[in-house]
Amino acid sequence: MNTVYFDNAATTPLDEHVLEAMLPFMRSDFGNANSAHHLGQRAKVALEDAREYVASVLGAEPSEIIFTSGGTESDNAVIKGVLKVAGGKKEVVSSELEHHAVLHPVEMSKMDGFIPKFAKPIDCGTITAEAVAEQLSDQTALVSIMHVNNEIGCINHISEIAALCKERGIPFHTDSVQSIGKIPVNVDELGVDFLSGSGHKIYGPKGIGIMYVRNGSRWLPWMTGGSQERRRRGGTLNVPGVVGFAKALELSVNSMEENTKKFKELRSLLLSKLDSYDFDYSINGNPENGVAHILNLSFSDKSGKCIDGEMLLLNLDIDGICVSNGSACTSGAVEPSHVLSGMGVQDDLAKSSIRVSFGKNNTEEEVIYFAEKLNSVLTRMFNNA
Repeated sequence: MNTVYFDNAATTPLDEHVLEAMLPFMRSDFGNANSAHHLGQRAKVALEDAREYVASVLGAEPSEIIFTSGGTESDNAVIKGVLKVAGGKKEVVSSELEHHAVLHPVEMSKMDGFIPKFAKPIDCGTITAEAVAEQLSDQTALVSIMHVNNEIGCINHISEIAALCKERGIPFHTDSVQSIGKIPVNVDELGVDFLSGSGHKIYGPKGIGIMYVRNGSRWLPWMTGGSQERRRRGGTLNVPGVVGFAKALELSVNSMEENTKKFKELRSLLLSKLDSYDFDYSINGNPENGVAHILNLSFSDKSGKCIDGEMLLLNLDIDGICVSNGSACTSGAVEPSHVLSGMGVQDDLAKSSIRVSFGKNNTEEEVIYFAEKLNSVLTRMFNNA
């Protein structure tokens, strides 16, 4: 079997229909959307059509959608833009389980005198409104909690957190990179003021994302230098990327129910195979309160001995299987995933984890192949440990 790709939470292959939608804006209709001539205006029409479609899916106004280079830019732009107008408030509330695109700007805000505070997850990794409420004060300038965790797949209580923030007059942002196109996302139902999304997680192109900014929200742009996006994000617009994002979103939304059913079936098949093998595994997170495409697993033998997740990943790669883990190499030492550590998972078990994330192109045959190779690799690793 050739490459088996189970790392769809990291990125997805570009859908052929998305590429077809993009190609005219790389070839014949290549104009700058800010140009007055007919080529520019063709690009402008495509851009605004895409904006209207994205807004309609998210339940937003087109004027509330800003196109960016991706989820990381959107996260940074929201956090830094809101803190610029904090009005003397000096606390930022988030969680230690966030993507680094949120954690790093929150940490860097300390250079400007802000104090980061972190809501604690419950055991399965979910962030609740009660946990956020414990960190709020009259000094809270912003709350940022992700919709779906990218490592363990848990769905956070966003609408409840947003309602809490609204009651106290605190701006609320959610990183929806792993939820858009996978589960229903409606900004009014969620009650958020700011939201981030990314194209390459939904079979769209890399280098394109969105930022939702609710009309009336206090926020300043962080990238200036042009009149694009109503002066809220300077820089020549990536029209092919915008068109590709909208097409990818359309395809994802139209196949959401079908894909979710498929992911659940693939997940159940994998777990049933693992149950028959002579090693123990644990699920990090709670699949009952999570998206269907992400499954985070830790492994140990019957005596409780754990293996090195990085070596497991590399051994699987030799067999053509692509998965991921959340460990990081710092000063020559492998550190456990910050998400699993933040959940209270023991270091040795956290270091033995891998993330399996399904995509719409995966098959049952691939799951069976993966399970068989995983069994042989783990058996060898445990015997040699």
